[in-house]
This record gives sequence, structure tokens and C-alpha cells, in this order.
Amino acid sequence: MAEPSQVVTRFAPSPTGFLHIGGVRTALFNWLFARHNNGRALLRIEDTDRKRSTEEAITAILDGLRWMELDWDGEVVFQSKGAARHAEVAKGLLDRGHAYLCYASPEELAAMRQRAKAEGRSMRYDGRWRDRDPADAPPGIEPVVRFKAPREGETVIADRIQGDVRVANAELDDMILLRSDGTPTYMLSVVVDDHDMGITHVIRGDDHLTNSFRQTQLYGALGWPAPEFAHMPLLHGADGAKLSKRHGALGVEAYREMGFLAEAMFNYLLRLGWSHGDQEIISRDDAVAWFTLEAVGRAAARFDMEKLTSLNAHYIRAADDQRLLGLVLPLVHGAIGKELDETGRQRLARGLPGLKPRASTINELAEMAAFYVAPRPLALTAKALKQLGPEALAHLAALAARLGQLEDWTAQALEETVRGYAEENGLKLGAVAQPLRAALTGKTESPGLFEVLEVLGRDESLARVDDVGAKVGA
Repeated sequence: MAEPSQVVTRFAPSPTGFLHIGGVRTALFNWLFARHNNGRALLRIEDTDRKRSTEEAITAILDGLRWMELDWDGEVVFQSKGAARHAEVAKGLLDRGHAYLCYASPEELAAMRQRAKAEGRSMRYDGRWRDRDPADAPPGIEPVVRFKAPREGETVIADRIQGDVRVANAELDDMILLRSDGTPTYMLSVVVDDHDMGITHVIRGDDHLTNSFRQTQLYGALGWPAPEFAHMPLLHGADGAKLSKRHGALGVEAYREMGFLAEAMFNYLLRLGWSHGDQEIISRDDAVAWFTLEAVGRAAARFDMEKLTSLNAHYIRAADDQRLLGLVLPLVHGAIGKELDETGRQRLARGLPGLKPRASTINELAEMAAFYVAPRPLALTAKALKQLGPEALAHLAALAARLGQLEDWTAQALEETVRGYAEENGLKLGAVAQPLRAALTGKTESPGLFEVLEVLGRDESLARVDDVGAKVGA
């Protein structure tokens, strides 16, 4: 399908809570569609619910989008600032007979709701003021302005993802455009803003489909061209149930705090409901080049934390070591209770390449790396202590003396020395290597022993062996 001369999309979150993972995927698809078509991606904060909108939520939305590198064009639009314009449009509809004043009392509306509930249907306003003269208005009731929706026929949307979708107009009631205090409703504000911002494509979750039918009717009454709609299926959990917090429906900042990389989130969310052949690892540039709405599936995509974690491990392995160091340092500082000096930073930098293949998150990487810079004497796990019996300590002391004479402190030379000591003493390598690992790391699992020795360096390695001799052998 040929696109307009300039595609304009928008991401329009409500700042009433965190930017959840489904919202980030919506932002991503809007951004990709705009960038693929050399168009514009706009950001609108739909803050018309003043009571529930918070500055904290706005900050979280902006920070989350920046972390994902989903940049927007132009200034952020705040919907609340257009209230006067929205009200002006509603009054124009009123003047042209496409809207009317409704004086239904709260008691009347409550009775409608109760009747609908008793009949097992959703509440629909019955249009009782649709054709009545405002002169009949009861005293003390401030009217709302309702849209005079078409009652005959049907409303059809040529949806870019769902195909043609339709609803009988009799299923839609006369929605409120202006509340009794004169403030505009979401349904009106969205249409006016999308028109004024030149939005050509509205890409959002299919939970907005009913809204789109109503908004399409409003566009028609205003004589404005409606944007193209594309409704994405909502995310489900790995078990097929609607996505909830137990599945991972968290704010995007939570994933950052859990140690996920932005590029892993980008790649994973891209593949939730969109595909390009069998390609799993997709770069940002390729995503922009390949993205089309036609490749978005109609079935609900399943959010799977295990798959996200596996993909994150791939991106950690591919990440630049200096960048990883910058991400790990604050976590390591917190773990050991102090900031590292230059020696510690350099040691950590030398150790990270060997740890990258073992980590699935930045948090795991930091936890694994902390032993390289932990203050002496190291805390020893129970398993590590079991490796440090009297005989093992004696061998460590003798081995340390030999290692101390090495001129070439490299992994290869260190391995030759340790293996040689074990052979000379009729020992299996593990009988020497495991106690040495426990002394150097405080644990029984680590990167390769000789890599650890090389990264720690001569002085630190020998000092750690002396520490266990003094601490455990005393």
C-alpha cells in the first residue's frame, strides 16, 4: 500500500502510571513505521485526567523512551494544553447539529446502568435528550455535550493489521464530548489532536478498536479525513493468558534495573508480533529497513521472560567491554560498599571479558565480577571453606612460594606451574586447583582459574592465598 507523501505517527501514553512493556512495544512500532517511511514520529502526553496524571509518570515515560533510544520529532505535546481548542471544536459540532446538550441527571444515568446490568449488557446512553428542546431542561442540571452518532448502517475501518473491521452503528451510543464543567473528554481530544498534529497513521493496541469506530464517526461529522488505523493484538503471557505483572507486565524502568540492555529489549519487543522470515537477531538499522505493518501478525504475541533473558545474554556477549564496565561499576560499588580506585577499575576491566559469556543480565555480570575487587580478606562460602582443609592449606602455601618466583605472570605460565606442582606431588589437578580457586574467589565456581590468577595479578593473588592461610589455618 502506498503511503502518504509524509507519514506521521504518534505515541500517546497517559501519565497515570509506569510505561509498561506493552506501551513500549506500541511506541517502538510507531517509531519504526515512521523511520522506515522517512516520516515523523511524534510524542503526545494524554494528560487530560488531571487527577491521576503525575509528573513522576511523565518523567518515567520520557526516561524510558530515551533509554530505548526511541527519539521523537519536535516538542512533546501535552494534551491538556489544547483544552480550549477541543472545546471550540465541540461547540462547532453543537452549532451544526452534530452534537446536543444532554440534561440527564445522575439518577437517570444510574438507572440506565442498573437496567443494563440486569439485562446483562453494557451501559449505553439511550439518547433521551437527542432531539429534545433545551427549553425542557430541568433546573439545577449542568448539561454535557453529546455527539449525535449515526444510528443507521455501520462504521467500517480498513485496518492495516486486522483487515476490514465493522460495527453496526446501533451498537454505539452518543458519547460525551464535553463534561458538565466544560472540559473535553478523551475521545474528543484525541481526534482534534490527531487532526491538528497531521497524524496519518494511528498504530495502537486492539483494545482501542471500539474507540476507533467512535473516532471515525467523529472525523466524518467534522469533515476531516480520518487517519489510517492499525490495531496490534495485545500481549499475552507465555501461558497464553492476558499479560499481567506475574508474566512481566512491568514498567520499562524495572527491566533496566533488572539488568537488561536496551538493544535486547528493542530486539525482543520487535519480534513480539512482527517477523522477518526466521531472523531472530535484528539490528536497529535492519529493523528500520525491514519494518512494515503487513508483517505484523493478527494473533496475540506471548511475552516470555526466558526468551528475553536469553536474548539479553546474546547482547551482553556482543557489547563493548568499556560500556559494560560503565554499567557494572555502580552495581559493584554498591556490592562492596565503596568506590573503586584506579587499580580496582583496571582489574575489573580485565576480568569482564571472561565473565561476559556467563552472564544473562548486567546484574548477574556485576555479581560475578565483584570477587575481583572485593576487600580482603574475602568472605568465604561454606563450600569454599570445605576446600580449605589442613592438607589443602599446606599445598597452597607451597604452591604460593613457587608462584611467587614466576617472572612471567601469564595464564599459560601459571597453568604450567600449577599443573607441574600437582604432578610432582602425585595429585590430581583438582586437588590443588579447587582450594586455590576458593582462596582467590571465596567460592567454588568462577571463570577459568588461570585467567583469574592473571587478572588478579601477582600481589593480589598471593595476598589472598596468605589471607586464607592466616584465617582458616589459625
